Amino acid sequence: MIPSIPQPPYARPLYTAYVVAFFVYLFAPLVVVAVLAFNDSLFPALPWEGFSLDWFRSPGPRRVGLLHDQGLLRGMATSTLVAFWVVGLSVAVGTCNAFLFEQEEFPFKQALYALSLTPLVIPGVILGISILLFSSTVAGGVERLAGVEVEALRPGLPLVILGQFSFITTLATLIIAARLRKFDRSLEEAALNLGASRAVAIWTVTLRFLRPALLGAAAVAFLMSFENFNTTLFLVGSDATLPITMFISVRDGSTPVINAVSVVLMVGSAGIGLIALFSGFHAKQP
Repeated sequence: MIPSIPQPPYARPLYTAYVVAFFVYLFAPLVVVAVLAFNDSLFPALPWEGFSLDWFRSPGPRRVGLLHDQGLLRGMATSTLVAFWVVGLSVAVGTCNAFLFEQEEFPFKQALYALSLTPLVIPGVILGISILLFSSTVAGGVERLAGVEVEALRPGLPLVILGQFSFITTLATLIIAARLRKFDRSLEEAALNLGASRAVAIWTVTLRFLRPALLGAAAVAFLMSFENFNTTLFLVGSDATLPITMFISVRDGSTPVINAVSVVLMVGSAGIGLIALFSGFHAKQP
């Protein structure tokens, strides 16, 4: 709504109602999940039967809280391990891609740039199936020709990392490239004129300018990797990530411990977002 444009008298109440309805729709499911995590009930649903922390700390046997649920804890550890690898690979390759597309000129640059964006428009299910079929075909061919079993190309954590990296690195590239596009290359040239090598100039000037984007790309990559389900489902082996573990739990009949996990994930995601936001803000200060 633009205040300078005349509006009918009912426009502002309608606009206010729309905004309220939007935020209620957005946050109501999260609030319900968070409340039910503290419900003294054996079922992850209403009615409310009293406040309890059992679904976070109960050791069992009747109720097993999150801190004592070995399956969920293993899933968290696995997702964290995968996310750290994906973050490292995605930010490193995304930074190189950003320099390539923003500061270099070469034939078919625009075509290559458009090709690099295709993982974003491919559904995660299709991407997971395609990677699985390709890697299995390559592993089978190597085994037939050389008699060598390539475990990294079979379903498991290495393939999960490669599968997530294949599309998350595109997001990292876009975030870092958007920041690099605003960089004044005369600052880099000034460092070169003062005797710095190209590597030193990039490290001390360019990457310092890119620090907010690097932090933002790392935060986005971590969160997207940690919660990824569609692609991971087809590539995971015996070590299930947290989303896969939660899916199996819900499918087989879950307890409110799933709500407790959701609360932890909401708090963790908000924390990572705030850290990236404030780190980026302080990095911009003189």
